[in-house]
Amino acid sequence: MHGSHPINIEALLTHVPLFQGLAPEELSRIARGTREMHPNKGEILFHKGDPCNGFHLLVYGQIKLAFTSSQGSEKVVEIISQGQSFGEAIMFMEKPYIVFAQALTDCLLLHISKAAVFEELQRDHNLCRKMLAGMAMRLHQLMNDVESYSLHSGKQRIIGYLLRELPEAEHDGINVSITLPTNKGVIASRLNLTQEHFSRILHELTELGLIVVEGRKIHIPNATKLRQHE
Repeated sequence: MHGSHPINIEALLTHVPLFQGLAPEELSRIARGTREMHPNKGEILFHKGDPCNGFHLLVYGQIKLAFTSSQGSEKVVEIISQGQSFGEAIMFMEKPYIVFAQALTDCLLLHISKAAVFEELQRDHNLCRKMLAGMAMRLHQLMNDVESYSLHSGKQRIIGYLLRELPEAEHDGINVSITLPTNKGVIASRLNLTQEHFSRILHELTELGLIVVEGRKIHIPNATKLRQHE
């Protein structure tokens, strides 16, 4: 959905954790190297092999990062949510994208150019530390994913995912609910499961009285009991 009025890019950048603490003139320089993007649901932002000329910040919506196997099956690597950025590591490596990105909903993104980022990094070493910290956190999450796929059963992966989606204050709550951020097929791929396996486990958890499924809404009668089942 394309906006009829231009957005204030500089104002949006002030809310990005990566850029917090930058002076107005520094933000202004980065804003000059930033453009807005309005992909519609289903639109491809970039394909595997495309050149990377900067990184993206998702203002609202959802983006899927994935790759396709030689057999044509799709593996979702990450689901990007509001406020998250992606593409920084590839930008620094100066290599083409190794995944494709597709909008799961209508989105608003900012594309921050590599030239603007590199110029600012030369001026501000604090920004360099923040970007390294952000990429380290993503690597840590990737390692957690590899551990989960290697050592945890499908049921453990799904329970862990549901509990992570709960707000922190409700981690041990009674009668709490979450809404799945996207369709079950995408989430199943993200958890390295087939959609059929994912649905079967949800059915098993329902039979055990641990969850109640209403479309994309999942009710959890007792989060502590669900965690104990994990």
